[in-house]
Amino acid sequence: MCAAIFIIYIVLGVLYENAIHPVTILSTLPSAAIGAGLALMVTGTDLNLVSLIGIILLIGIVKKNAIMMIDFALDLQNNENKSPEVAIYEACLLRFRPILMTTMAALLGAIPLALGTGMGSELRSPLGISIIGGLMVSQVLTLYTTPVIYLWFNRLSQFFSKKVQAHL
Repeated sequence: MCAAIFIIYIVLGVLYENAIHPVTILSTLPSAAIGAGLALMVTGTDLNLVSLIGIILLIGIVKKNAIMMIDFALDLQNNENKSPEVAIYEACLLRFRPILMTTMAALLGAIPLALGTGMGSELRSPLGISIIGGLMVSQVLTLYTTPVIYLWFNRLSQFFSKKVQAHL
Protein backbone atom coordinates (compact mmCIF):
# COMPACT_ATOMS: atom_id res chain seq x y z
CA MET A 1 0.00 0.00 0.00
CA CYS A 2 2.91 2.34 0.73
CA ALA A 3 4.26 1.67 -2.74
CA ALA A 4 0.91 2.65 -4.25
CA ILE A 5 0.85 5.90 -2.30
CA PHE A 6 4.44 6.67 -3.32
CA ILE A 7 3.64 6.03 -7.00
CA ILE A 8 0.55 8.25 -6.72
CA TYR A 9 2.72 11.00 -5.19
CA ILE A 10 5.26 10.75 -8.04
CA VAL A 11 2.56 10.82 -10.74
CA LEU A 12 0.78 13.78 -9.12
CA GLY A 13 4.09 15.59 -8.65
CA VAL A 14 4.83 15.23 -12.36
CA LEU A 15 1.28 16.23 -13.26
CA TYR A 16 1.26 19.41 -11.17
CA GLU A 17 5.00 20.11 -11.46
CA ASN A 18 4.91 20.78 -7.74
CA ALA A 19 5.83 18.87 -4.61
CA ILE A 20 3.18 20.39 -2.33
CA HIS A 21 -0.12 19.80 -4.14
CA PRO A 22 0.30 16.00 -4.22
CA VAL A 23 0.63 16.13 -0.43
CA THR A 24 -2.61 18.11 -0.30
CA ILE A 25 -4.34 15.42 -2.33
CA LEU A 26 -2.82 12.54 -0.38
CA SER A 27 -3.81 14.17 2.92
CA THR A 28 -7.35 12.94 2.26
CA LEU A 29 -6.36 9.27 2.40
CA PRO A 30 -6.11 8.78 6.19
CA SER A 31 -9.77 9.67 6.67
CA ALA A 32 -10.77 6.85 4.31
CA ALA A 33 -8.58 4.33 6.12
CA ILE A 34 -9.89 5.47 9.50
CA GLY A 35 -13.48 5.20 8.28
CA ALA A 36 -12.90 1.72 6.90
CA GLY A 37 -11.23 0.63 10.13
CA LEU A 38 -14.03 2.06 12.25
CA ALA A 39 -16.69 0.36 10.12
CA LEU A 40 -14.88 -2.97 10.41
CA MET A 41 -14.57 -2.54 14.19
CA VAL A 42 -18.23 -1.56 14.66
CA THR A 43 -19.44 -4.56 12.68
CA GLY A 44 -16.97 -6.93 14.34
CA THR A 45 -15.38 -7.85 11.03
CA ASP A 46 -11.73 -8.75 10.80
CA LEU A 47 -9.22 -6.80 8.73
CA ASN A 48 -8.29 -9.29 6.03
CA LEU A 49 -7.10 -9.33 2.43
CA VAL A 50 -10.56 -8.61 1.04
CA SER A 51 -11.06 -5.58 3.29
CA LEU A 52 -7.58 -4.35 2.31
CA ILE A 53 -8.70 -4.52 -1.32
CA GLY A 54 -11.61 -2.27 -0.31
CA ILE A 55 -9.21 0.18 1.32
CA ILE A 56 -7.06 0.25 -1.83
CA LEU A 57 -10.22 0.95 -3.83
CA LEU A 58 -10.94 3.80 -1.42
CA ILE A 59 -7.54 5.32 -2.18
CA GLY A 60 -8.58 5.81 -5.79
CA ILE A 61 -12.04 7.20 -5.07
CA VAL A 62 -10.99 9.59 -2.29
CA LYS A 63 -7.94 10.74 -4.25
CA LYS A 64 -10.17 11.49 -7.23
CA ASN A 65 -12.40 13.68 -5.07
CA ALA A 66 -9.45 15.74 -3.89
CA ILE A 67 -8.01 15.98 -7.40
CA MET A 68 -11.31 17.36 -8.68
CA MET A 69 -11.21 20.19 -6.14
CA ILE A 70 -7.49 20.98 -6.26
CA ASP A 71 -7.20 20.82 -10.04
CA PHE A 72 -10.14 23.17 -10.52
CA ALA A 73 -8.81 25.57 -7.87
CA LEU A 74 -5.36 25.63 -9.46
CA ASP A 75 -6.93 26.29 -12.85
CA LEU A 76 -8.91 29.22 -11.46
CA GLN A 77 -5.86 30.54 -9.65
CA ASN A 78 -3.54 30.31 -12.66
CA ASN A 79 -5.83 31.16 -15.58
CA GLU A 80 -8.29 33.59 -14.01
CA ASN A 81 -5.86 35.15 -11.48
CA LYS A 82 -8.14 34.46 -8.54
CA SER A 83 -6.86 34.38 -5.00
CA PRO A 84 -6.35 30.93 -3.47
CA GLU A 85 -9.27 31.51 -1.08
CA VAL A 86 -11.70 32.40 -3.84
CA ALA A 87 -10.38 29.67 -6.13
CA ILE A 88 -10.81 26.84 -3.62
CA TYR A 89 -14.21 28.18 -2.54
CA GLU A 90 -15.47 28.19 -6.14
CA ALA A 91 -13.90 24.78 -6.75
CA CYS A 92 -15.72 23.35 -3.75
CA LEU A 93 -19.04 24.80 -4.88
CA LEU A 94 -18.71 23.69 -8.50
CA ARG A 95 -17.24 20.24 -7.83
CA PHE A 96 -19.48 19.25 -4.91
CA ARG A 97 -22.14 17.67 -7.10
CA PRO A 98 -19.81 15.47 -9.20
CA ILE A 99 -17.93 14.42 -6.07
CA LEU A 100 -21.16 13.53 -4.30
CA MET A 101 -22.50 11.65 -7.33
CA THR A 102 -19.45 9.41 -7.72
CA THR A 103 -19.20 8.81 -3.99
CA MET A 104 -22.86 7.87 -3.72
CA ALA A 105 -22.59 5.55 -6.73
CA ALA A 106 -19.69 3.69 -5.12
CA LEU A 107 -21.35 3.67 -1.70
CA LEU A 108 -24.69 2.39 -3.01
CA GLY A 109 -22.88 -0.20 -5.11
CA ALA A 110 -21.17 -1.53 -1.98
CA ILE A 111 -24.39 -2.01 0.00
CA PRO A 112 -25.25 -5.35 -1.64
CA LEU A 113 -21.70 -6.53 -0.91
CA ALA A 114 -22.01 -5.62 2.77
CA LEU A 115 -25.54 -6.90 3.33
CA GLY A 116 -25.60 -9.83 0.95
CA THR A 117 -26.35 -13.33 2.09
CA GLY A 118 -25.77 -16.66 0.50
CA MET A 119 -22.78 -18.55 -0.70
CA GLY A 120 -19.55 -16.53 -0.42
CA SER A 121 -21.14 -13.59 1.40
CA GLU A 122 -18.67 -13.89 4.28
CA LEU A 123 -15.91 -13.22 1.74
CA ARG A 124 -17.58 -10.21 0.11
CA SER A 125 -18.96 -8.60 3.25
CA PRO A 126 -15.64 -7.08 4.52
CA LEU A 127 -15.13 -5.50 1.10
CA GLY A 128 -18.50 -3.75 1.21
CA ILE A 129 -18.17 -2.75 4.86
CA SER A 130 -14.74 -1.19 4.34
CA ILE A 131 -15.91 0.70 1.24
CA ILE A 132 -19.05 2.04 2.92
CA GLY A 133 -17.29 3.09 6.14
CA GLY A 134 -14.36 4.67 4.34
CA LEU A 135 -16.52 6.61 1.91
CA MET A 136 -18.88 7.90 4.58
CA VAL A 137 -16.12 9.21 6.84
CA SER A 138 -13.89 10.53 4.07
CA GLN A 139 -16.75 12.28 2.27
CA VAL A 140 -17.68 14.24 5.37
CA LEU A 141 -14.11 15.06 6.40
CA THR A 142 -12.46 15.78 3.06
CA LEU A 143 -15.03 18.34 2.00
CA TYR A 144 -13.86 20.40 4.95
CA THR A 145 -10.21 19.45 5.32
CA THR A 146 -9.06 19.58 1.69
CA PRO A 147 -9.70 23.34 1.28
CA VAL A 148 -8.07 24.06 4.63
CA ILE A 149 -4.97 22.01 3.80
CA TYR A 150 -4.84 23.55 0.30
CA LEU A 151 -4.83 27.07 1.75
CA TRP A 152 -2.36 26.14 4.47
CA PHE A 153 0.13 24.62 2.01
CA ASN A 154 -0.38 27.55 -0.37
CA ARG A 155 0.53 30.01 2.40
CA LEU A 156 3.46 27.81 3.41
CA SER A 157 4.82 27.76 -0.13
CA GLN A 158 4.42 31.54 -0.43
CA PHE A 159 6.27 31.98 2.87
CA PHE A 160 9.19 29.83 1.72
CA SER A 161 9.34 31.48 -1.72
CA LYS A 162 9.60 34.90 -0.02
CA LYS A 163 12.39 33.58 2.22
CA VAL A 164 14.29 32.22 -0.77
CA GLN A 165 13.85 35.45 -2.72
CA ALA A 166 15.02 37.48 0.28
CA HIS A 167 18.25 35.45 0.46
CA LEU A 168 18.93 35.82 -3.25
